[in-house]
Amino acid sequence: MADDKKSKPKAKNIKPFKAGKSCPKCGSRMAEHENRFSCGKCSYTEFKNNKK
Repeated sequence: MADDKKSKPKAKNIKPFKAGKSCPKCGSRMAEHENRFSCGKCSYTEFKNNKK
């Protein structure tokens, strides 16, 4: 009877895939921040042009 009341695993909130920028040095996908793109693998950083 205890088997009938097993807790179900919670559903994960998975974000849809967003095509990003790839790193020119190592080829991995870069993280997009507010004012820059950065690579976590090789530390390459590209700043965005924010013209107001």
